[in-house]
Amino acid sequence: MPLNVIRQDITKVKADAIVNTANPKPVIGGGTDSAIYEAAGMEELLALRKKIGDIAPGDAVETDALALSAQYIIHTVGPVWRDGKYGEAAVLKACYDNSLALAKRLGCKSIAFPLIATGSYGFPKDKAIEIATHAINSFLEHNDMKITLVLFDKESFVISGPKFKMIMAYIDQNYVEEKGEIEYASDVYGNYPRDVRIRRNEIVHLYDSMIKVPDDIGEYLDKSDTTFRDRILAIMDERGLKSTDVYKKQHLITKKVYSDFKNDKYYHPNKYTAVAFCLALELDLDQTLEIMNSAGWTLSPSRKEDLIVRWHIARGDYSIRNINASLTSFGYKNLEQYKS
Repeated sequence: MPLNVIRQDITKVKADAIVNTANPKPVIGGGTDSAIYEAAGMEELLALRKKIGDIAPGDAVETDALALSAQYIIHTVGPVWRDGKYGEAAVLKACYDNSLALAKRLGCKSIAFPLIATGSYGFPKDKAIEIATHAINSFLEHNDMKITLVLFDKESFVISGPKFKMIMAYIDQNYVEEKGEIEYASDVYGNYPRDVRIRRNEIVHLYDSMIKVPDDIGEYLDKSDTTFRDRILAIMDERGLKSTDVYKKQHLITKKVYSDFKNDKYYHPNKYTAVAFCLALELDLDQTLEIMNSAGWTLSPSRKEDLIVRWHIARGDYSIRNINASLTSFGYKNLEQYKS
C-alpha cells in the first residue's frame, strides 16, 4: 500500500494505530500530545501513560486508544532540535522505524503519524518530511500497511522539502495551458522527432510532411501493428527479464493483470497500468512516452498530475511509492486510484 499524505487533525483519522508525539516524562505535553490526550480521554490516558514511565527519545510504546477511532496509541519521543549536529535526524528516523515495527508486532493494518518533533521541539519541517517519507517508504518496501502522514497546519502541508520545490519548478516550466496543443508528436510508427519540444505557451506544430506514411496500405497496417504488449515483451527479452521481474516489482501490476497482458496481443491497459509497466522496466522519459503512445495514452503537459509523474521518471526515480507521495502532497489522487 502507498504512503498517503493528508492535511487533517490526527485525532479524527481512523486507523488501527495513532502515533503520539509524547513527552519523555509521563506528563501531558503540548501540541499533538495534548490534542490526543483530550480526544482519547485525558485522565484515563494519563493513567495508562504513568504505568509506562519514562520513554527514551526514539523509542515507541503502546497504550489502548480509549475514545479515539483506533485500537492503539503508539507513543514515541522525538528529538529536540539544536542544530542538526547532535544526532537529531537519527533519533527522528528511529521514531518512525520503532513505531512501524511496533505496529507490525501488534498486527496493525493501518497507522497514522503526525509530523513528529516539528512543534515545540523545533525540528525543521522540510527536513522532518523528508526523514518521515524516507523511513515510511523503506518500511513499505518489505511490508504491507496503510500508512498516513497527517500534516495539521498549512505550512507543513505546503513545505515538502527541496524535492517538492523542484517539482513545482518543473510544473511551472512545462505546464501547457492551451487545449489545442500537440502533446506528443510521433509518426505512425511511434517515432518522436528529437527536435520537437513542448514549452509553456509555446507549441511546436508538426506539418504533414513530417509524417511518413507508406504508399502501400498493407505495409502501413503491418508496420503499425506493433502493440503495447509486443513493445513491452521486446524490451523484456532484450534485457533478459522474466515475468516475475516485472509484475512483482511494481504493485500496480498484479499477477492477473500480467496474465491478461501476456495472453492478449491487443491488450489495452488503463493509463496508470501502462505507467506501472514503464516504471517496472525503468524506461527513460522518451521511452515511456513512446510506450504510452502505443497504448493510446499520454502523460499530458496540460495535466499537472501527469507532469509530476514525468518529473520522477525524468530524474530516474521509478518508485511508485515516491510518486504517490508527491501526488498526494500536491493534492492529487495516487496511482492506485487511477486503476479503473
